Amino acid sequence: MTLVSGDAFGDLFRSFEHTAFRLEPRERYNSSGEHEPLRRFIAGEPDDLAWNRPWLDLMAEHAAKGKFVHRVRVVSVPLSDYSRFGLWCAEFAIEAGEDIRYLNRAQAAGLPEFDYWLFDSKWAARLEFDENDVLLGAEIVTDPATVVELAAARDDARHRAVTREQFLADLARE
Repeated sequence: MTLVSGDAFGDLFRSFEHTAFRLEPRERYNSSGEHEPLRRFIAGEPDDLAWNRPWLDLMAEHAAKGKFVHRVRVVSVPLSDYSRFGLWCAEFAIEAGEDIRYLNRAQAAGLPEFDYWLFDSKWAARLEFDENDVLLGAEIVTDPATVVELAAARDDARHRAVTREQFLADLARE
């Protein structure tokens, strides 16, 4: 299996024409760029989001061009510190134009248990991680049958998921 990583991985987010979807079923992601922001979040310290600015700018650029980027995050309840951090970060990505929805892990049966991006419902990037939750890269998937399965999983996940605001409201009621 050949994995796309580094700049070539980043290029995936400039190569789609209309839609990009991500399913995020992992409990956490161990990204070196998030270590310090996560620490600050847990400590209640301010964060200027400079570390996330390239993504936020890209989301705003896509939104301005009419491109739709959306994702479903599958999270365990009660929330871990990492999931609470993700909810906080999502506020800014949503403001920039990304659509991020949430699904309680208890309601996610039948969905793929691996991360993937689906681009224009034509091809996918299945993300591969090591045992420490570090992204190794993505396997590009073009097999039509597999792409159709991933598109069906996307539709199912989006149907079951709720907006960030609704998820927070549901948590407050529990």
